[in-house]
Amino acid sequence: MAVVSAPRAVRAPSSTPPRSPAPRRGRAAAARRRAGMLMVAPAFLHALIWIGIPVIAAFVLSFTSYDVLTQPRFIGVQNYLDAFGDPVFRRGMLNTLVYAFFTVPVAMAIALLIALMLDTQLRARALFRTAVFIPQVTATIAVALVWLWIYDPRSGLLNAGLSFFGLPAQNWLSSTTWAMPSVITVGIWQGIGLKMLIYLAALQSLPKDVYEAASVDGASRTRQFFSLTLPLLRPATFFVFVTSVISAFQAFDLIYILTDGGPANTTTMMTYEIYKSAFREFRVGYACAQSIVLFVFLLVLTLANRRLNGGDSGRH
Repeated sequence: MAVVSAPRAVRAPSSTPPRSPAPRRGRAAAARRRAGMLMVAPAFLHALIWIGIPVIAAFVLSFTSYDVLTQPRFIGVQNYLDAFGDPVFRRGMLNTLVYAFFTVPVAMAIALLIALMLDTQLRARALFRTAVFIPQVTATIAVALVWLWIYDPRSGLLNAGLSFFGLPAQNWLSSTTWAMPSVITVGIWQGIGLKMLIYLAALQSLPKDVYEAASVDGASRTRQFFSLTLPLLRPATFFVFVTSVISAFQAFDLIYILTDGGPANTTTMMTYEIYKSAFREFRVGYACAQSIVLFVFLLVLTLANRRLNGGDSGRH
């Protein structure tokens, strides 16, 4: 005997309207925001603890007389007046500008030239790239020690080369005439590697079809370089310029090892004067004021360059 199953009950239509997808999209967006905030939180905390708080503390201490051993004493803008009235610090500002003026554009031009050469089908170009980039990853102390031997007035390589051509030897690092050019030469040599790498990466990302169209139109290599390559490299040039200026204004270790600011303060820099004020003379408040002056220098130069070059938008 067949078993007849009872008819399945028909579910009555629900009176509740279907749930709108809008709240689900809102919850998903909120989840993405929470995930993004969690991911940037470590970087934000790092910047706050190691950059934000020290900057605020330096700004506050710049208005005080503070020597680490006693409590800070508020003295207003006296530290800033002392900084601009100090002839040694003013000499440091001038030397820093001279150092940046010669190292930044010269090193950028040499780096771009080398990048153009290495962007071609050159034999052993990987070896050349490594050779150019090695100074960038070498410790500054090691670089300075090598150049101390090169500049040595008695047994240095440079004076040996001069004597080979019958030229008189020079006291490269102890002469008021040659000390700054010698330091600038080392700064240019050390900074070429990273700039070359950035330019090389930018060159390899340029659109090839634009150059093919220019070649069809009969544009020469020189015309292509000035009309296509340089404008297309504007974002890379802006980045290299800003980072190079900041690096030049922060030059310290080379000066400390090669010349110690001498002779007669001809190679002292703003960073070196800040170091002397803070750690040799224990004038921490005064050093903070000098640091704020250096920060304003960098900010003004960066904003001026961004305004003159149209920023890093790379309008092609």
